[in-house]
Amino acid sequence: MATLRLPPLPSMKDLLKMYRLHAMRQLSQNFILDQNLSDKIIRKTGNLSDCHVLEVGPGPGGLTRSILKYQPRKVIVVEKDKRFKPTLEMLADAFAAVNGNMEIIFDDIMRFDVATVLPPTEAKAWTDIGPRIRLIGNLPFNISTPLIIKWLRAVCEKTGAWKFGRTKMTLTFQKEVAERLISEPSDLQRCRLSVMAQAWTKPVLHFIIPGSSFVPKPDVDVGVVTFIPLTVPRTKHEFTIFEKVTRHIFSFRQKYSVRGIETLFPLEHRKELGQMMYKLSDLDPQTRPMQLTVEDIDKLVSAYKYLLEKHPELSFYEYRASRHIVPLSDTKNIEVVECTD
Repeated sequence: MATLRLPPLPSMKDLLKMYRLHAMRQLSQNFILDQNLSDKIIRKTGNLSDCHVLEVGPGPGGLTRSILKYQPRKVIVVEKDKRFKPTLEMLADAFAAVNGNMEIIFDDIMRFDVATVLPPTEAKAWTDIGPRIRLIGNLPFNISTPLIIKWLRAVCEKTGAWKFGRTKMTLTFQKEVAERLISEPSDLQRCRLSVMAQAWTKPVLHFIIPGSSFVPKPDVDVGVVTFIPLTVPRTKHEFTIFEKVTRHIFSFRQKYSVRGIETLFPLEHRKELGQMMYKLSDLDPQTRPMQLTVEDIDKLVSAYKYLLEKHPELSFYEYRASRHIVPLSDTKNIEVVECTD
């Protein structure tokens, strides 16, 4: 990518001193001050030239500075902490001096609808190449998992940034979380997050950043992950029910997967309906959760939906909250057929 020369700016370290800025532990803030490292991260996002880039949690603007160098059409930063207003405004002014366009929004990304600031003119068909939109962020550790779950749901439902097409996102996570996101079946780190990420996207772990590269130094290293939405998702089911079944499966990750599946049902019907789900899915109930593929879980979700059609009252059962008996009609007369929907 060709780079743009911005007007002279103070170093990130000098900016922090100038405005007496420091990372706040309660917001899980860790800054990247090394511009070479910021550039390396941004190079993994692909060609930003002529793109609309939305950056999450820019902080003092280390990554932002690297983004601006690669000449996007517009940069939108969403920051919760208003202490960074002067440093971000300095970058916006520098970008404007070379005819760039940068918008600063102070809001909580967990509540913010990114679709409201992205141009409808960039929309592409889902089967087309991705739109000229990128989501980038050095995420605070305390929101990284909730945010990626929220955005995976948006990918599934084609809302938010994904109403415009298969928008790519490049985000940072704790090393352990980053490795879980890409874990394949039979990997010890495979978990609910692995399945959810891989059902609708192709997550790619680019590299690991030592914790010593951040200020202040976190107790863990950090992984840089790009998510590429799949043209054809690996599940045909809606997000909520797919997540529910996956969550139950991995709630007893060291046991047979049927143990987690059984918790979808009231105690008095648990064994019977758990075994029935595996018969419907043509899977071995003694398979461990981490051995299941996305397609295996898709079959189990189909089986669960089939049982819900036969016994709608099961949809109201919650393992953690329900203690009451759920009366069911005769389960022995349920026909075991291959689940195809």
